[in-house]
Amino acid sequence: MARFLPLAYTEAELRDEFDAGTVSRGAAYAKQGRVADVRWSGGGLRLLACCAGSDANVYDVEIEFDDVGDAERILVEAFCTCPVEIDCKHAVAVLLLASRQGVPAAGTTPSTPQWRALLGELVAAGDAAPTRRGTAPIGILVEAQGSRRDELTSPTLRLVSPSKTGSWVRTGLTWQSIRPNYREDYYRVTKDHPPEHFHPTHLARVRAIADAAHTVNPYPRGQVLDLDETPPEIWDLLVAAVDAGVVLLAHKSTGASSVALAAGCRASLRITRGDDGLTVGPWLQMDGYEWDGSPVGLFGEPNPHGFYNREGDTLYLGPFQAPASMDAFRELLSLGSITVPDDDAEDFSTDLLPGLSASMAVDVDDDALIAPEVSGPALTLTVRVDDSRRAVTTWTVGYEVNGRQRSFEVDKSAGVRDRQAEAEAWKQIRPQLESAARLCGSWRTQALPHIRQAHRLGEDVGLTADALDSTRDAAIARSESTLLARPYRYTAVETARLCVEVVPDLRDHGVQVEIVGDAPDYRPAQEFPRIDIAADGSRDNDWFGLAITVNIDGTEVPLTDVLRELSHGATHMLLPSGVYFPLDSPELARIAELVAEAKALGEIENGRVRGDTYNATLWEELLALGVVDRELTQWHERLKQLASAQPPQPCPPPAGLKAQLRDYQTAGLDWLYFLWHNRIGGILADDMGLGKTVQTLAVIATAIEEKPDGRFLVVAPTSVISNWAAEAERFVPGLAVATVTATSARAGAPLAEQIGDSQIVITSYALMRLDFDEIGAIEWTGVIFDEAQFVKNHNAKGHQCARRLTAEIKLAITGTPMENNLMELWSLLSLTAPGLFPSPKVFTEYFRKPIESGTEPDRLAVLRRRIRPVMLRRTKDQVASDLPAKQEQVLSVDLTAKHDKIYQTRLTRERQKVLGLLRDYDENRFEIFRSLTMLRQLSLHAGLVDDKHAKVDSAKIDFLAEQIPELIDEGHSALVFSQFTSFLTLIAQRLDEIGIGYSYLDGSMRSAQRATAVKKFTSGKTKVFLISLKAGGFGLNLTEADYCFVCDPWWNPATEAQAVDRAHRIGQTRPVTVYRLVSAGTIEEKVVALQDRKRELFSAVIDDGDLFGSAISAEDIRELLGGQ
Repeated sequence: MARFLPLAYTEAELRDEFDAGTVSRGAAYAKQGRVADVRWSGGGLRLLACCAGSDANVYDVEIEFDDVGDAERILVEAFCTCPVEIDCKHAVAVLLLASRQGVPAAGTTPSTPQWRALLGELVAAGDAAPTRRGTAPIGILVEAQGSRRDELTSPTLRLVSPSKTGSWVRTGLTWQSIRPNYREDYYRVTKDHPPEHFHPTHLARVRAIADAAHTVNPYPRGQVLDLDETPPEIWDLLVAAVDAGVVLLAHKSTGASSVALAAGCRASLRITRGDDGLTVGPWLQMDGYEWDGSPVGLFGEPNPHGFYNREGDTLYLGPFQAPASMDAFRELLSLGSITVPDDDAEDFSTDLLPGLSASMAVDVDDDALIAPEVSGPALTLTVRVDDSRRAVTTWTVGYEVNGRQRSFEVDKSAGVRDRQAEAEAWKQIRPQLESAARLCGSWRTQALPHIRQAHRLGEDVGLTADALDSTRDAAIARSESTLLARPYRYTAVETARLCVEVVPDLRDHGVQVEIVGDAPDYRPAQEFPRIDIAADGSRDNDWFGLAITVNIDGTEVPLTDVLRELSHGATHMLLPSGVYFPLDSPELARIAELVAEAKALGEIENGRVRGDTYNATLWEELLALGVVDRELTQWHERLKQLASAQPPQPCPPPAGLKAQLRDYQTAGLDWLYFLWHNRIGGILADDMGLGKTVQTLAVIATAIEEKPDGRFLVVAPTSVISNWAAEAERFVPGLAVATVTATSARAGAPLAEQIGDSQIVITSYALMRLDFDEIGAIEWTGVIFDEAQFVKNHNAKGHQCARRLTAEIKLAITGTPMENNLMELWSLLSLTAPGLFPSPKVFTEYFRKPIESGTEPDRLAVLRRRIRPVMLRRTKDQVASDLPAKQEQVLSVDLTAKHDKIYQTRLTRERQKVLGLLRDYDENRFEIFRSLTMLRQLSLHAGLVDDKHAKVDSAKIDFLAEQIPELIDEGHSALVFSQFTSFLTLIAQRLDEIGIGYSYLDGSMRSAQRATAVKKFTSGKTKVFLISLKAGGFGLNLTEADYCFVCDPWWNPATEAQAVDRAHRIGQTRPVTVYRLVSAGTIEEKVVALQDRKRELFSAVIDDGDLFGSAISAEDIRELLGGQ
């Protein structure tokens, strides 16, 4: 025999060869007795063993050593058949157990011949006694829970092991004792029989059974395992245990002497012929033996998965395949059988038997049933129409069975049905099925429960619930015909279309169609819908009723009914007579849009329309869609003329006009006269410098020719009153003109006395407000608002006074009808054409917000159409081709180094301040704009903000000082604009220093001073004109200048454009060059970007450009400061 020496591997030493986790788990396996069959080979250099793992798996372990002499061996490799393969926990367990047993001494075994050593190990393994240490078998004793042997009761399993005499006995080995102790991380078996006492494979297999049972009942009673409390996996585990050698034993309580595992048992039905009809009884198909009808028990929760049956002296256990309806099968088992009378045998064979066959095995005796004679299928559609004209469709499949007609629902099974023939029948009418589904507006919603039900039953209908998210037509195309043939509900109009458009085609294809209920004679309209528009009732306070109806084959349908259907998304409408017609005509769609717009704009109230509406294009579009009755003809013709914005005939210039009008000015007079003739106000919005004043004087003279006692009021900025008076004297010298430049109190005479019989009265916006009681008391023939942007704020008192003035016509004259936002345009329209958009709130919601936000760009086109009749605008590019070109250039001017340092320091401080104030923009507007204004001044000259920086050079002043002398030497004249008079003063000082004369104008100067400054420049005495941007933006004709310098960009580009157009206007003979000076790296660059957005807004609405921007917002200010 080999001599053994100690193998000194400890857990600590093994951590040098294996990771700590593997050593820990392997040590636990060693303690649990999972290692067996430890043996050495290869001269003591190869260690072999087996180790039980989890899930009843047993792995082979092989560990190789190397002999290094002096009875020392070192570990080379450890192999295992587990998934890890090398250096696993199973190898650690084997090494620890081998360390306790020892290892053969080196050199003691090699003297044995190799053939003897190897073959000797095989003989020893074959002769090993089964009861030797580590090989004790385990048995499973099957017991019956009841005590009576003649009754079959639910069995239980108990673990047993052999005694010293070889008999199987109950010991401390239980289903609980072989599972892990919840307090200790090792398996315990019994005190007298530790794990290594039992055969490791047996132990592993029964542990797997215990673990599986634990998942169903963690707390089993006693020492037995109740098969009712086991999962279906128990059968595979029992088979594995028996295959591994675990013995199944029958207890005497079972009444059997042996236990066998059956391969399986399936529930079935047996149908035989009886005396009174068919006998249907439960039957069990056993695999492995023939059931004789003896009692069978079932077990397993919640549904049976196993059976037990005593056949002679053998108790059979095995898996059970339950039918779909286990409750019904249990009842059959208890009854034994049921009888189907002969009279019902046919119904049974056609209605029930196919379904039974699909759910479980059915054995039919040859003489039990006779195959029926069947013909078909035939498809039938039933349309059930209720009192509300809605309908439900139902499809059935019919067969003739033994001469009797049988009908089946589409989704029901029946043995006589020929599914292949039915599929072909559905295929023949597939287009009609899809057409019917497309007519059902709620098809997808209704199809969903059908799809879910089909999936529960395992039926393929071509669609999943998720597929319904695709378009309806795509979903319908993918559906199986049996899904399209499910019951569906149709609306009244859908029912009409189904009966007219689909049913005849189905009948042509052999489908029987039954229409059940009180359905009218459905038919489509023979003519296209005709829109009739008529007056309804008498005029009342400028309103009259408007009846709009849709005529369908002679039947009048109120428009409100049609609009209601359109609002619900209907495509067709059904009349009580059964006639239906489409709602998708362009005329109906357009009339729906126009009526909705009219309601939103307050043009319709309770079916009545404004008789004096200014919204000419809206109503012209509406009326053009229909047939208008005679009562509306005159109103309609008036609207046509107004909507076209083209006067019916030219207006000859008045005899008293002393001017040769250009072609576009003649066209302007024609338009103004058309407004006068129809007593409709409007806005003359020609570009600056195109002669709006002479066109206005021409229409005034024409009106006074027609109405000699007429009197017109001209309201203008104070600075241009004298210019208006001069232009009137020049162009209409025959008209009496009076200028009112002081209040009655200051003038010492009432207004009536001041103006006498004057036909044109010219005053300022300030005096209109201050002396409104006297001015408003006069009924004017017409009121002209020149530079009407002065009353663009509809909340200001000036606007309110202008609106309260009484006149036959009001005209707004301005080149910039809108500067910041659309409400400024509304303000001018509310003065001149108050009936166009009566409500500022409605205008804001319907036009301003959608247009300025860009959410509904179509509204912009609508607004343009609506204002077209009452606003005329021509640009210089369009009408003044002979006007010299205007070149504009933005010049970036770099600040001096010192100026830039001062600016950046102040910018950092103001940026933090303003960004904090923006949290409440409306509350802090004044303080915010004060900071922005200070930064704009600082961009021009550091001394404008702090006197201590007065000596710091200004790059812009240096630039002007270089350019202006050169321009003068070349014979040019220049206008210099700035928003800040303090900066103009600094420029004037520099011009004084270099000896250049100049004229100067700001808003603080009186009319006489203003006139003197203008005259000095226009006469040529000075070549430079320093002008405050606001003061010189209107009322001046300075065509003597051909250069313009805009020293600082203003928020509103229209203001700059007005100023520049003092030079670029009719009468200019030289090209005009405009330089816009922008300080680089300052807030001025951001102001220019803001100007661009505002130009887009003006262009979008007034010049038919694209959109755009809005008024200055908090976000604009963040951008002004953020990018510096």
